[in-house]
Amino acid sequence: MACGNACDDEFPAAVKVLVAGGFGVGKTTFIGAVSEITPLSTEELITAASVGTDSLAGVAGKSTTTVAFDFGRITVDARHVLYLFGTPGQERFWFLWNELSNGALGAVVLVDTRRLTASFEAVDFFERRGIPFLVAINEFEGAFRYDPEEVRSALRLGPDVPVVPCDARVARSATSVLVALVRHLLARALSSRPV
Repeated sequence: MACGNACDDEFPAAVKVLVAGGFGVGKTTFIGAVSEITPLSTEELITAASVGTDSLAGVAGKSTTTVAFDFGRITVDARHVLYLFGTPGQERFWFLWNELSNGALGAVVLVDTRRLTASFEAVDFFERRGIPFLVAINEFEGAFRYDPEEVRSALRLGPDVPVVPCDARVARSATSVLVALVRHLLARALSSRPV
């Protein structure tokens, strides 16, 4: 059954965004803070089987980990829905990133300044695939507060990649990161349009 333009009015446009980063940077927390639905989460207990495979350096109190992905949704308006997919942070699950990135318009790379080296893989992943992203500095309690430009320099990011602070636990803060990402995506789209 052909529906012509009527279908455009019935179904909102879906925008897919990834929330990525190293193990324990707050991806599940970020999605949980902003999602209008109870997020789908594949958090499982860290067991003795991960000893020697998964490093808990810097996240010694962490007892669970994402083993597939997290999923959340935000209805922007009647015509636009934002779907959030959180990637697993452990190296042994990185093969899922390829599948999760299909169709993504952009990404948030969440970083923990106490373990900044865990962010290089996520930055490299999106740079290699040409997926626009921004870096969100998750400001953990007790962590030294770095200037965004210091983080940009440490991660060797170009001047066109936004770097913003956030608290992944707070809905307003996580939402401001997503607003910054959408603005970044719009600016890129407008700059690439022919005059």
